[in-house]
Amino acid sequence: MEIPQRIEPKTESEYLDVMSKSVFQSGLSWKVVESKWPGTREALHGFDLETVAELTDDDLDRLTEDSRIIRSRRKLAAVVHNARQMMELSEKHGGFQAYLRSHGDFEAAIKDIRKQFKYMGEAGTFHFLWVVGEEVPDYEEWCRQRH
Repeated sequence: MEIPQRIEPKTESEYLDVMSKSVFQSGLSWKVVESKWPGTREALHGFDLETVAELTDDDLDRLTEDSRIIRSRRKLAAVVHNARQMMELSEKHGGFQAYLRSHGDFEAAIKDIRKQFKYMGEAGTFHFLWVVGEEVPDYEEWCRQRH
């Protein structure tokens, strides 16, 4: 697996893009997800937060027929849920980055993100936080502490 580049998200849509990649990666190889990502971005309107949050069940049904993307209805529904949740938390905290930094420490952030968002396991949440430039512990050490 290639090490993903870290970014400094400028919009909440960029956070949703990175989070959604973690959602789709669950149970799949990174290679498959990467190969489908340009089509996924296009099909999901560039991960525009408001547009994704407004997708309906009919929209999700259509997306499950779109060969450009990974057609898991449950994961697509999770992305819609996560967009709505991201909007709510952003509103409550004055921005999504402020929400991420409101937890006090990494473990509290991991726990709350997993509670608030669907299909965000521990490794996917670690990856998400790392890619969006949040402080994370050394990955190898973190893994050792978990097992």
